[in-house]
Amino acid sequence: MRTQQASVSVTADGVRPFAGVRLVRTVLRTAHLVAFGALYGGHVYDVPRTELHAALGWTVATGAALMGLELYRTPVWFWQIRGLATLVKIALVAAVALWWDARVGLLTLAIVVGGVSSHMPGKYRYYSIKHRRVIGGRESG
Repeated sequence: MRTQQASVSVTADGVRPFAGVRLVRTVLRTAHLVAFGALYGGHVYDVPRTELHAALGWTVATGAALMGLELYRTPVWFWQIRGLATLVKIALVAAVALWWDARVGLLTLAIVVGGVSSHMPGKYRYYSIKHRRVIGGRESG
């Protein structure tokens, strides 16, 4: 009996197609911004920790989903500046647990890293430190 292996098509830029990726990204990104906005505002206005758990949970869940989508579609994402910036943002948010008194500054820095990395030119955002060149940047969605 012959077994068939599932093959996943990949574009010339190394991107795996994903039907509806633009919609999924938009929904996840919007949910992530809302959740993080609630978390950030809670810290700015000194809301008790216990009341921030839901916002933190939604921030982590939506961020993980966005990261998973990017890694599935473009595994090199991890090595690109945009992926590395995400890892820096995760570290900054996690650092809140260690340096509670610096939480607003740490979260503000995470926002700055996100804003800059999301809007920098593609020649930087899609630069892979592993491959030492720009990879991708023309993918749709």
